[in-house]
Amino acid sequence: MTGTPPRTSGSSPLPVYLTSAVLARTADEGARVALVLLATQRADSPALGGALVAALMIPHVAAAPVVGVLADSVRRRRLFHGSAVALYGAALVALAFLVGTVDDVLTLALAAAAGCVAPLLTGGLTGLLAELLSKDRLTRAFSADAVSYNLAGICGPAVAAALGTAVGAGTALAVLGSGATTGGLLLFSLRLRPRPRVGRRTERRRFRPADLVRGVVEVVRNPPLRSVTWGSGVAQLGVGALPVVSVLLAAEYHAAWAAGGLMTAFAAGALAGSLSYACRPVGRHRPERVVLWGLPATGVPLAMVPWAGDAVAAAALFAMAGFCTGPLFSALLASRERYAPAPVRTQIFTLGAGLKSTFAAAGAGAAGALSGLGAVPLMLGAAACQVLAGTLALALLTGRRTGRDGTGTGLAGGSPRPSASVRDTPRGR
Repeated sequence: MTGTPPRTSGSSPLPVYLTSAVLARTADEGARVALVLLATQRADSPALGGALVAALMIPHVAAAPVVGVLADSVRRRRLFHGSAVALYGAALVALAFLVGTVDDVLTLALAAAAGCVAPLLTGGLTGLLAELLSKDRLTRAFSADAVSYNLAGICGPAVAAALGTAVGAGTALAVLGSGATTGGLLLFSLRLRPRPRVGRRTERRRFRPADLVRGVVEVVRNPPLRSVTWGSGVAQLGVGALPVVSVLLAAEYHAAWAAGGLMTAFAAGALAGSLSYACRPVGRHRPERVVLWGLPATGVPLAMVPWAGDAVAAAALFAMAGFCTGPLFSALLASRERYAPAPVRTQIFTLGAGLKSTFAAAGAGAAGALSGLGAVPLMLGAAACQVLAGTLALALLTGRRTGRDGTGTGLAGGSPRPSASVRDTPRGR
């Protein structure tokens, strides 16, 4: 057996998990704003702020496969995850004191070290849900987890900006870091029993370099996983461009508030969509299908923005697009849990989160480089990315995969099922 059966009785661990996740992810989101403010206030160097954010963000992608493998291999997951999140928070607190007072190379190295841990705050934490809850409670749990991302996306930058303006960016970063450390300590209270031993050795305890590619192989060969992974990744090209487009739209509408207000509306819509899906999880038995319709549905309101006429109408359309991403993201998390083999589940979650960050960064960079084209072409391009992503997801889902019994999976071969390594476990059944 690969893993510990989830708890089926007693008090639910979900409130503690969600509190920890919100604290950690709020710190991660807010740190990107606080670091820029801190470098500007203390060192009068926005360039240093940008470099610190890059140092914090780049390892999200580069370290994701490694930390995913470690999380799937370590025996005492509670100690591993709790310590990692707490250390991330401690690194932010240290940066709050060190930026502008010591050599920049040291602060950049510390930010990069914190970034290596960061994938465990996103996909790494989500991967724990299957170990904490019974299978029949996972759909709503993933919706609630999606809400934690939405709350972090709204609260993190807001807390950083508010505290940074009122009492200084150093204090803001220290507060965010302390919150993440508190979240890490809360993880120690979760009942994540150690992985069982097999004979005289601990099951999957040893790290092997070959394990680094197992998750990659799954998101290439496993039709549902490759569909939702690459489809949602391509969609982030458009989503990553939206902050740049928002600034351009704010200038066109002569509404300064829209520069940040449009993205706030998008995040608020996503929060509402996640809550709605948590209450009524449509398509819970085939979550990959929710991803398929959620991608183009997100693009429709975005495609209407150029004809909105004013900032208020544009904000309403941004909120509608965000609302569609709520069920999409919840179903994406559920799809990863449903179809990922248990030995590489956390690696699948961290790898997927890393790919989304990569595509979003590429979208932001492309939008910045093409900003001279104006808001309308970029807005239509962002909407087109959602439709293209849905088409790609459908194409990748219709492939075939031959399992141990010689039968195909995916739409071309009938109803998709978890891979053999999952079906062989109680959770897979």
